[in-house]
Amino acid sequence: MAVAMLLDLSKCTACRGCQAACKQWNDLPAEETHNFGSYQNPADLSYDTYTLIHFQEHVGDDGELSWLFLNQRCLHCTDAACVDVCPTGALSHNEMGFVSFEEAKCNGCGYCTQFCPFDIPRLGNVSAISGEAKSSKCTMCQDRTSNGLVPACAQACPTGAILFGDRAELVAEGRSRVEALKSKGISSARLYGETELGGLGQMYVLEEKASVYGLPENPKYPATAAMRNIAQPLGSIAFGAAIVGSIAAFFITRRNIHMEEVE
Repeated sequence: MAVAMLLDLSKCTACRGCQAACKQWNDLPAEETHNFGSYQNPADLSYDTYTLIHFQEHVGDDGELSWLFLNQRCLHCTDAACVDVCPTGALSHNEMGFVSFEEAKCNGCGYCTQFCPFDIPRLGNVSAISGEAKSSKCTMCQDRTSNGLVPACAQACPTGAILFGDRAELVAEGRSRVEALKSKGISSARLYGETELGGLGQMYVLEEKASVYGLPENPKYPATAAMRNIAQPLGSIAFGAAIVGSIAAFFITRRNIHMEEVE
């Protein structure tokens, strides 16, 4: 069964219970913050912040000012460029449908941060002495979900804005909620993530255009990631050929030296 999460942003009150639950379950430290002119806190995702409620001021067609809230974190793409470019296998597709992450395998190359169309994975230094870096991102609480539990954020949400379960059922629920919003006159409502990038493991019920929330309207698999997929194995082949060539040269040289000694 492929699992997913549905985030109904029309029900989000920005209580940030999901942020706190994510920090608590993953044992992530608090961040030093400052006032930058928004209620959003902290200002951005980071190595120590996997989930962030993004605050967006929006002026509608009627001139009215409103707040829009986006639960920002990994969207667990089916066509996941981060998985394809990861050279160590730290990022992979879990059989349950989400993009898992094993920090122990991460070498800090940062490719995932460069090729994600949603700008999600973040690098952070884990050793001040060596300068060693690691990536991080939401793992859909892989240690919980693989043991029959719901993600910490979904469990903590007080309004039902975050649902976790069978993806096909959540797609149907998302469509139903969109139709309910449209019946109330919100014509721009849509389900985001049903088909984007092969289908997202985190889908949104939006009241406005995706771009208003800071999401790409039509996210694309990066062409540069596809090029890297070709170049990486070719590089491995070239490296292997170089090693074979070096070994062959070594034995040829030894043979020539031996023949010279015989003569």
